Amino acid sequence: METRQLEYFVAVAEELSFTRAARRLFAVQSTVSAAVKSLEAELKTSLFDRSTRRVALSAAGSAFLPEAKAALEAFDRARSVVQEASEGLRGSIRFGTMSSVGVLDLPGLLGAFHQRYPLVEIAVSVSPTGSTGLAEDVRHGRLDVALVGASEPELSGLRSRRLGTVPYIAVVPLGHRLADAETVTLADLAGERFVDAPPGFSNRMAIDRAFELLDAPRRVSIEVADLSTVPNYVGEGLGVAVIPDVGGLRHQGAVTVPIAELALVWPFTIVTLADRPPSRALRTLLDLIDERAS
Repeated sequence: METRQLEYFVAVAEELSFTRAARRLFAVQSTVSAAVKSLEAELKTSLFDRSTRRVALSAAGSAFLPEAKAALEAFDRARSVVQEASEGLRGSIRFGTMSSVGVLDLPGLLGAFHQRYPLVEIAVSVSPTGSTGLAEDVRHGRLDVALVGASEPELSGLRSRRLGTVPYIAVVPLGHRLADAETVTLADLAGERFVDAPPGFSNRMAIDRAFELLDAPRRVSIEVADLSTVPNYVGEGLGVAVIPDVGGLRHQGAVTVPIAELALVWPFTIVTLADRPPSRALRTLLDLIDERAS
């Protein structure tokens, strides 16, 4: 049994697709299929139930998956110990983040980490599906760590480190009836057209719930994935917004107004998989994040 066979099996098991697994591993699909078939021959059992429409783990495959992951993790730790003893800290980290983040200087953090540990490969990606998508990517092993803006109930299966919180603010166009107000309430904004993130984004879900508690469901007419662009639409008179005050979210045609009587805040949290110990490289990065956050 080879580690490559285990890597291919785990990728197919997590993606439930030979095509997606091959793409994830930068391999040819026929190579992935052959490796899995060879592994099944060695184990004398089928690890997947295959059909023309879907791939699913068999009972044996479900039982084998955690053991295969544990074996790969043990091998990676052993290899890292040997490499680090002779060359220094090595490894790879896949980091996911939101498009607009003000609470953490991510480029500065990763730049400092790279200066200290140049042999660690770092890949950074921005999720088009917000915190919900980032959390799912960590759960399914597509990311090692992510910076999310989600509350604890949305982080099941993940280990979290809270970095901080920011309040929500209202953004209204110049000349709006609330533009000169010292503060506003959500009830003041009921009935307005809104600019917000798409459904599934944690900040969108939080504000939707807040309006539902007022028995005032919102009409979101413009949905944008990048938080920094929301004030641009508001400034053009296309709606109002309630968004986290992450800083730098301004437009010459819009004004921001504090929200009174709203205890809701947007949390910033670093998440990793709860049931898998971090690699030495990831643990070192998490230590640096804790150091910066404190």
